[in-house]
Amino acid sequence: MKLNITRPIIVFDLETTGLDLVRDRIIQISYIKVLPGSKEQRENLLINPCKPIPQEVTELTGISNDDVKDAPSFKDVAQQLSEKMKDCDFAGYNSNHFDIPMLAEEFLRAGIDFDFSKCRLIDAQTIFHKMERRNLAAAYKFYCGRKMEEDFTAHRADEDTEATYRVLMGELDKYAPGVQEEPDRVLENDMDFLAEFSKQNDNVDFAGRIVWRPLLGADGKPLLDKDGKERRFEAFNFGKYKGRAVDEVLRVDPGYYSWMMSGDFTFNTKQVLTRIRLRGFNKQ
Repeated sequence: MKLNITRPIIVFDLETTGLDLVRDRIIQISYIKVLPGSKEQRENLLINPCKPIPQEVTELTGISNDDVKDAPSFKDVAQQLSEKMKDCDFAGYNSNHFDIPMLAEEFLRAGIDFDFSKCRLIDAQTIFHKMERRNLAAAYKFYCGRKMEEDFTAHRADEDTEATYRVLMGELDKYAPGVQEEPDRVLENDMDFLAEFSKQNDNVDFAGRIVWRPLLGADGKPLLDKDGKERRFEAFNFGKYKGRAVDEVLRVDPGYYSWMMSGDFTFNTKQVLTRIRLRGFNKQ
């Protein structure tokens, strides 16, 4: 089945020096850009992280310090990538939890404010876990009918990207209308639907330090807007102000903003916090 898209979608995967969004860096990025009409553009880049690659990462990915010593840094390719990814949706495997937040951090470190809020983010792992609850290798065997090790080398971004792309198309085939009898097991070949289906949290920032919470009335029930949707506000999800509205906290304790901006938080969290703070100034 071909993807039913109205604008380009980037199917991608990252390999990194580790899982810390603040301290770790990308060492490989691979993507397939699928255009309306199904034309595909592929790119696979090794990235110099400008820091040593841990031995356990080399053992896992096969990417060593020697492999990336002459490769460009992310900052070197950031502008080019930003232009190629502009006005695209994104799909990956566990991408909403890790790859998108890491990519957002790398763009911000390079001085580029890539606005992922305008993109539909589709996570093939979330779809898979909601439907079958296993990992990429099992997903590949289940949806593609072959063992992943028969077709790919494990833990290489370019090969994992290719496998993810095939899994996503296999998911749409398996759960297509008319194939599944149970309505809750039907997937629409529609990017808005898939992006909504891929959501697992109400994070405002990628790290989940700030989350959306419903605005409650005196009866304890969520208040609705004129369109019948829940009214929501941004709340802190950690620390002494957990559950409190961010704009309220910044108003009564301005020093909390300075503490977070100088603290060990991701660039994306600081960016979101600043936007909320500026919005409060504009209302005054």
